[in-house]
Amino acid sequence: MNGEYRLSKLPNGVRIATREMEHMHTACMGIWTGIGSRHETAQECGLSHFLEHMLFKGTKKRDSRQITEAVEGVGGYLNAFTTEDHTCYYAKAGATHFDKLAEVLSDIYCHSVFAPQEIERERDVISEEISMYRDQPAQHVQELLSETMWPGRPLGRPLTGTVDSISKFHRKDLQRFWRENYHAGNTIVTVAGRVNHEEVVASLAPRLGRLHAGTPRRYSSGRSRSQGPRVQLHTQDTGQTHVAMGFFTGGRRDRQRFALKLLSVILGENMSSRLFQQLRERHGFCYSVQSGLTILSDVGLLSISAGVDTGKLQSALKVTLREIERLCEKAPTRTELQQAKEYTVGQTLMCLESTTNQMLWMGESLLGYRSIQDPCEIEQQLQQVTAAEVQQAACDCLHHGGLGMAVVSPMKDVEKLISWIGHGCDCGC
Repeated sequence: MNGEYRLSKLPNGVRIATREMEHMHTACMGIWTGIGSRHETAQECGLSHFLEHMLFKGTKKRDSRQITEAVEGVGGYLNAFTTEDHTCYYAKAGATHFDKLAEVLSDIYCHSVFAPQEIERERDVISEEISMYRDQPAQHVQELLSETMWPGRPLGRPLTGTVDSISKFHRKDLQRFWRENYHAGNTIVTVAGRVNHEEVVASLAPRLGRLHAGTPRRYSSGRSRSQGPRVQLHTQDTGQTHVAMGFFTGGRRDRQRFALKLLSVILGENMSSRLFQQLRERHGFCYSVQSGLTILSDVGLLSISAGVDTGKLQSALKVTLREIERLCEKAPTRTELQQAKEYTVGQTLMCLESTTNQMLWMGESLLGYRSIQDPCEIEQQLQQVTAAEVQQAACDCLHHGGLGMAVVSPMKDVEKLISWIGHGCDCGC
């Protein structure tokens, strides 16, 4: 990967980061705002996501069709996503069309009009999106897991909102939320591909340089004390039982974050992992099983999810908890740890060969750490993790008191589920 990460700041505070990749023929640009679902009040649940949709529905210069045609008409695409702590609007096209990407994305970010008829139409669209996710048990169980881990708190509410919450949003709510949060101090632009940093800044300065100043919204802490195992069952006539387990971890600055990443890889992030080998290859309990690590500023979550034949659920849970127990009892072997390191580094390097993923890397780094993380430094940190540190991370995080579990299943007896997870890890950690 040729080129370096470069960062500039406009006089009003907007930060612009680039990664020049001269061997590529495309450019990808993202405009980020540091606002997401965890910044919402209960009455605002789903407002960040609703606003994300509305920015594609018309500006002072373009209607919704003209917005998409402006980018797709030069062979590109544009999209957006909302997370717990940020929202990103991005587009990609041939590098010769970068100025068009900059103009269109800046236009929707700064000059959307929120036409009343578009709001009503999009309300129906988002209602269908919510229903679509509810009809996908593998997706629904993840939302239920968040609700189980953070009941009654912003991180426990659905990103999309609910049909009830989005029905109450008015134009003035969207405009207020937009004005309060889409300001210079909350805005980052990241661009990767065959671009020149100075030319990128020169293109964006007149388009984003007039954004008003503002102060980022605060959010409530996501830290939670261990309360013993928490189980939520949603009874539904499904062909499989979908189960998701979660354990609290530390946040972005936590000293164990690299050990936890390797722990997740060893546990279930690939086909060589312990859970894949045990649950699928040895016992045939499921088609897929995976673990993952989500890290936010102040808290994290290590999750395990699988779709299992309902009649084999008890056995699958027993095997899963036993694998967790083994990680607490005994450190991974030298070979297993090194393979996890090489897998993590290799996946990162392959990911960063893409202009889109470079754009995402810069944005997530700047919003999460206020600087762009050097992949080489990340690799060094990973290589320094010892087997004992992975074992300690397992003991500190994968204990029964921090366990939450969500299940979408034809089952009706939640007490039976609770009895099946028993006392969790019996290793005394």
